[in-house]
Amino acid sequence: MLVAGKDLGLESLGLTGVDKVHRNLSVEKLIEETVINNEGVIGPRGATIVGTGKYTGRSPKDKYIVDEPTSTDNLWWGPVNQKVDEAIFDELYEKVVNYYNTDESKTYMFDGFAGFDPKYSINVRILAKRAWQAHFVHNMFIRPQAGDLDNFTPDFTIINASSVFNEEFEKHGMNSETFIIFHMGKRIAIIGGTEYGGEMKKGIFSVLHYMLPLKGVLSMHCSANVEEDGSNTAIFFGLSGTGKTTLSTDPKRPLIGDDEHGWSDDGIFNFEGGCYAKAINLNPEHEPDIYNAIRHGALLENVVYDENTRVVDYNDGSNTENTRVSYPLNFIDNSILCKGKPAVAGHPDTIIFLTCDAYGVLPPVAKLTPEQAMYHFISGYTAKVAGTERGITEPTATFSPCFGGPFLTLHPLKYAELLREKMKQHNVPAFLVNTGWVGANAQSGAKRISLPVTRKIIYAILDGSINDSEFEVDPYFGILVPKLLGDIDANLLIPDKVWQDQGEYRSTAIELVKKFQKNFEQYDLGDSEVRNAGPVLDQ
Repeated sequence: MLVAGKDLGLESLGLTGVDKVHRNLSVEKLIEETVINNEGVIGPRGATIVGTGKYTGRSPKDKYIVDEPTSTDNLWWGPVNQKVDEAIFDELYEKVVNYYNTDESKTYMFDGFAGFDPKYSINVRILAKRAWQAHFVHNMFIRPQAGDLDNFTPDFTIINASSVFNEEFEKHGMNSETFIIFHMGKRIAIIGGTEYGGEMKKGIFSVLHYMLPLKGVLSMHCSANVEEDGSNTAIFFGLSGTGKTTLSTDPKRPLIGDDEHGWSDDGIFNFEGGCYAKAINLNPEHEPDIYNAIRHGALLENVVYDENTRVVDYNDGSNTENTRVSYPLNFIDNSILCKGKPAVAGHPDTIIFLTCDAYGVLPPVAKLTPEQAMYHFISGYTAKVAGTERGITEPTATFSPCFGGPFLTLHPLKYAELLREKMKQHNVPAFLVNTGWVGANAQSGAKRISLPVTRKIIYAILDGSINDSEFEVDPYFGILVPKLLGDIDANLLIPDKVWQDQGEYRSTAIELVKKFQKNFEQYDLGDSEVRNAGPVLDQ
């Protein structure tokens, strides 16, 4: 609908020149606007295809938080949360506001919510100059129902000004012309120089990472699903590329959400109203739910497609390996939301840490002690594979605390302590699942562990049958590895049985162990039981 800016309180933000705002347009209208504005085209089964310009992923080196009295003592300052002076924020804020006040293109607004638990939900307002960006946040956040906006006051506002650049970034001591800046005190963020929609999604995630732990709620970078009757809740932690979205989007288990959740005293709840799945190498046979969600209302980003037929080649990563699709959660037929229920569940019965080990030395599955669970949560390990990013020529270990380092606003140990407290209180077991390679590294030409095999592993964890296995201790990581598991090749379960060159296995395992140990030094809890639960060299 078209609403006067003054009626929305925009003048208090300095947006005095924004006379009319296209507020919460329907998906149909947003798609129409996207095509009219030449921002995108209609693709497979009516899905919209857009490009995100220069940036096809987040720009973490351009993310800043204002150093101001109300939040400075709480924040985890450093490379993840870079300080910026309030005077610089004010200068760039004025630049963004002037752009909105003078630019003649349409202004789009989304008012909605983040967090399905009404106790902890926040009102989110996002302003954008591109229709597809409004479509993106419409997909990703919780959409208002009739009457929800009658007395709507935002708890946090993002003003997206993709076309505004900071030409004086060097004078400001910033990294580039691009900026994503959060002012926690004023509850506002500004974005300039990048079109990538994920900055808005993860921006609100960072805000919740700040607000909720201070209230005793653990904010988590994880996916979650349940049994058909709503029982046996499972949460899946994992960095991009480990299978967090794919494995939780399961035809046998209703999906709660694929990326962001909170764990309160009442259970878990999804922060979002949508999913943001990787589209690279999307396989309709192995990932039917995600594939079928690509239809009218879905938004494909940076995929390669035929200009005439609009057929998408999901295997083509020439634009970026980070091709994505966003869609409302109810596009997954087997989702909690699609069944007419809010995306909430009881306390987790199982925690699964996903990693894609490109070194090939971690087992496909292992059972963790509570102390090992803490160690691996703090470590947040996965490995980048050669060819997925510029400059990556061999497997590269990546450690991201709490499996979500780029989005943490408080110190990682705050989240780790909350996890330990909740795991202990609710007696939740944890497992480590490797979705990468075993028996050889990714450079060897060996195949990654297949998705069907990983699904069998997940089912064995969730139905409890894995506990009937006989376990042996991994010689390097000290974790309990099942010797047999259903009809899965027993040799695959034990890394040293798959490696042909035992000397290479030993040297590769030692290399990875040392990387774990060095990384953990910076997050050491001072708890010897947790420290000693980590990987060790030969005794």
